[in-house]
Amino acid sequence: MTEERTGGCLCGAVTYRVTGAMRPVIACHCEQCRKTSGHHVAATSAPRDAVEITGEPVWFVSSDTARRGFCGVCGSNLFWDGGVSANLSIFAGTLDDARGLALAGHIFTDNKGAYYEITDSLPSAAGADPLLTTQT
Repeated sequence: MTEERTGGCLCGAVTYRVTGAMRPVIACHCEQCRKTSGHHVAATSAPRDAVEITGEPVWFVSSDTARRGFCGVCGSNLFWDGGVSANLSIFAGTLDDARGLALAGHIFTDNKGAYYEITDSLPSAAGADPLLTTQT
């Protein structure tokens, strides 16, 4: 049986369905993730062709290499899209049921907020880490 997960924004205007496996959750502590979420972002990902989006997310081009998808009604942050990867990143907190997924590491730890510490023993990287973020 193929695994299927659903999720969406707070108001329900944008929903999504993912068919198949998702990458473990990675915490990103970069400045952009902190500013868009108010803290670090915890995201999983799935192959683009496995993600079906219903509704119209608003896409904000946040850098030369990435854009972020959110609900234009309630403002929920939903996606991060680096454009070059076969996967689309999905904010784990927007999943209706995240059972079976677990935090597997941290990236951009050199940019983390000064008000918190990373106290677990999971793998971490000072910046980007393709070994963590391209896991399937």
